[in-house]
Amino acid sequence: MMEEEIKPIFLSIIGNTLLGIIKIVVGVINSSIALISDGVHSLSDTITSLIGLIGIKISRKPPDSSHPFGHSRFEPLFAFFMGELLIVIAYEIARDSITRIFMKKLTSPTLLMISVAIFSMVTKEVMAQYTLHVGRKLNNQILIADAYHHRSDVLTTIAVLIGLIAQKYGVWFGDALAGLIVSLFIAKVAIKVILENVGYLTGRAPPYEVCKKIEEVAKSVKGVVGVHDLKAHYVGPKLHVELHVEVPPNIPLKKAHDISEEVKRKVEELPEVEQAFIHVDLALK
Repeated sequence: MMEEEIKPIFLSIIGNTLLGIIKIVVGVINSSIALISDGVHSLSDTITSLIGLIGIKISRKPPDSSHPFGHSRFEPLFAFFMGELLIVIAYEIARDSITRIFMKKLTSPTLLMISVAIFSMVTKEVMAQYTLHVGRKLNNQILIADAYHHRSDVLTTIAVLIGLIAQKYGVWFGDALAGLIVSLFIAKVAIKVILENVGYLTGRAPPYEVCKKIEEVAKSVKGVVGVHDLKAHYVGPKLHVELHVEVPPNIPLKKAHDISEEVKRKVEELPEVEQAFIHVDLALK
């Protein structure tokens, strides 16, 4: 049986592939750069989903001799290179759109072209709603991010639709302008993907709110009288946490060990945390 968190990814792959092919074919037949560029955008989303799926599979592999702390960094590494590819795609679409504007290359929008754009908007919104529902249910940040990516695609297709309608009513550069707007949407998504995953790959610290949550969880364990020297950084999309907990000075060694294990267990239950390393200190009287 397919895992629940994998189903939206397969839906994304199938849906984006079909939409991409339909939009590119209709765009080529009608010489619409806006529809072609939006189709390329959909196919690039298919590649993103495939890379994400591969990244998830690799990142789930258990630690081995060459990767003693696991393989979680592979996921942002795949995503980083995909972001670079999206930048190239955005550049090519923008260049072609600007060329069309200066050459005044015209397109005659048809009812089929407009229908394809509307169908794409509805389909992507359904995909966004489903992926967001599963992502929130499982607290899976990858799926939640993918859902908002679908939502951005809806906005992109709205730009295409406006461009096609504008050209239909006499705005000669409407199609090319829509293609340029699509390229800007792609570039924006690409930059966000790149910057986010650079942080994951370089060991960026989590936000203050996450650190505060880790401290509160550690302090909630019975026997812990203080927490200090919390350090946390991303190893891939998950956190490795190191912190010192203080226990009463007269506590038996075994009891102190049990407390540290309980702190480790509770901290690693947090959805943001992959591993926790706990040091036990005796509290000063």
